[in-house]
Amino acid sequence: MLGTGYTLDDIGGALSWGALGAFLRYPAEDSALMHELNPDAAIWSSRMKTNAILADIYDILAVINANVTAIGSGKRPKRPKPYPRPGGSGDKTTKHYGSKGLPTDELHRWIEQKRAEYAGSSTGDHTG
Repeated sequence: MLGTGYTLDDIGGALSWGALGAFLRYPAEDSALMHELNPDAAIWSSRMKTNAILADIYDILAVINANVTAIGSGKRPKRPKPYPRPGGSGDKTTKHYGSKGLPTDELHRWIEQKRAEYAGSSTGDHTG
């Protein structure tokens, strides 16, 4: 039982049957059980969804602020940078290899080459 410190082995001992019943009747909003019972509610109650909504609100307020500032100055509004999100273009931890996909025939040749290399190694050690 994730987050409680109990396992199913504890039922009937350290974890009473009543406590197990309470865990099942009132699952945590972000638990796997809640996701199975009510997926829509589980998704909406997740931290990730809340963070995404807050980032959207930040972006909207930044645009409104830029527009109000531009009205006062008589200039065109500058487009504000969106709040950084995981996996976005500003995420330096995401690795990108090339700009396009590998052509299918080239991919098949590469896979066959790797299969031949793997099959050709007779040491039995295929770790690297």
